[in-house]
Amino acid sequence: MIRWENLDKLGSYKKLQELAKVDLAVEMSGENGAERVKSFSVPMAGGLVFNYAAKAVNKEVLEALADLAGEAQLVEKYRELYNGAMINTGEKRHVLHQLTRGQLGGDVIADGVNKREFYVREQEKIAAFAKKVHDGEITNAAGETFTTVVQIGIGGSDLGPRAMYIALENWAKRNGFFKMEAKFISNVDPDDAAAVLDSINVSRALFILVSKSGTTLETLTNEAFVKEALRKRGLDPSKHMLAVTSETSPLASSSDYLAAFFMDDHIGGRYSSTSAVGGAMLSLCFGPDIFARFLAGAAAEDKLSDETDFYKNPELIDAMIGVYERNVLGMEATAVLPYSQALSRFPAHLQQADMESNGKSVNRFGEPVDYKTGPVLFGEPGTNGQHSFYQLLHQGKDIVPLQFIGFKNSQMGTDTLIQGTTSQQKLCANVAAQIVAFACGKDDENPNKRFDGGRPSSIIIGEELNPEALGALLAHFENKIMFQGFAWNLNSFDQEGVQLGKVLAKKVLAHDTDGALKGYSDLLGI
Repeated sequence: MIRWENLDKLGSYKKLQELAKVDLAVEMSGENGAERVKSFSVPMAGGLVFNYAAKAVNKEVLEALADLAGEAQLVEKYRELYNGAMINTGEKRHVLHQLTRGQLGGDVIADGVNKREFYVREQEKIAAFAKKVHDGEITNAAGETFTTVVQIGIGGSDLGPRAMYIALENWAKRNGFFKMEAKFISNVDPDDAAAVLDSINVSRALFILVSKSGTTLETLTNEAFVKEALRKRGLDPSKHMLAVTSETSPLASSSDYLAAFFMDDHIGGRYSSTSAVGGAMLSLCFGPDIFARFLAGAAAEDKLSDETDFYKNPELIDAMIGVYERNVLGMEATAVLPYSQALSRFPAHLQQADMESNGKSVNRFGEPVDYKTGPVLFGEPGTNGQHSFYQLLHQGKDIVPLQFIGFKNSQMGTDTLIQGTTSQQKLCANVAAQIVAFACGKDDENPNKRFDGGRPSSIIIGEELNPEALGALLAHFENKIMFQGFAWNLNSFDQEGVQLGKVLAKKVLAHDTDGALKGYSDLLGI
């Protein structure tokens, strides 16, 4: 029997609060630190390893976290999710993004449809369409091949797919899989769309409109902007546009599009990169086989999340240490720091995935909770971040847990030897140095040069950022967020906080305002 209880009602949580705090600087110093680095690791899919040696935990804390995960039935709740339980209580929907990349449990029937078969069918449709584009069977009116894909969407229709494209772009170029360039239009600011259109040959571009409902204001506004630009160039928009939407939306059967690919209400936007939302663009840019490899990496990581042995489940360990940091140690933020330029937009995607999922103050039954929930999340690629906000991370009054991501090899395979080491070696040296500096600190007679240490971090390490590794990385964070939401007894799959601003914006545009809303409308000249 699954029990949905608040975190502070669990006996194992109370025991966790009573444990002595770990002195991370002591634990990570000397030979003891080297042994911790070897011991506190767990394999992931895609050739990745999750290492949590520099987290402020020890054997006793980890055992308590394992007990908490067991009492909260986190793996069992994950199984409920992938077997089709109505996990999204706010919107009364299933949560099925795992089904886009594989089937862990039994058949899931929703809306009278076998959902795994539905997602596979859409992937096959996308693959067939992409092949025709690549083979020159689908061309523009002049018979020229398409060279650019432009994704029009916002939120989960932009952040995840954009991050995944950027992550694989250089890898695909180096390995001969690059087929089409991608651009993205998301902001309703007209400068966003204009800048993209000015940077491409519009006559040889395919535009993918992504809107589940077919009513998203920003996306439809940008669609109209693009269609007008196409017409001004003497082009028929219907020969240049695709739709990714639900079967019930007004876009689904419109003659305005070359093709339509479908998603459904059981996949939230921030979890949609492995659905048609990411699949259409990634298949056109890199080929369906590369998209399939990306899905395989995610599916393999999903399987690891089903592991009941706490110490073999990387997502569960990461999630529970995060709960410990948030609720016992009182840490309010998390920084995601990829030492890979290819992951430059990955923190932005995780901001939405995490903060939109677990930024809640009521539990899944709508009752207020008396503990902190999701952290503020931010990040920037290394080593850029070191010259930006690391000062606060090292010596500020707030301790911010850090999640590093690093790879032993670069994607492009080009490097140069300078002062006896390569650029990639210098990049990796910076990761190692930062982890130890944050954990151990440094004493100095000059207070300005004193570092207290005790700043916890974890790192995910891989050989190379390729499709399988990227899929595993994405699934790791998605499942970590899910486990934390379950631990906090939240509904991590709705986002009512996004809706209020949309409602008020429509009132402004309709000139149905008073009070402060009217004041700001007048101030902005609307």
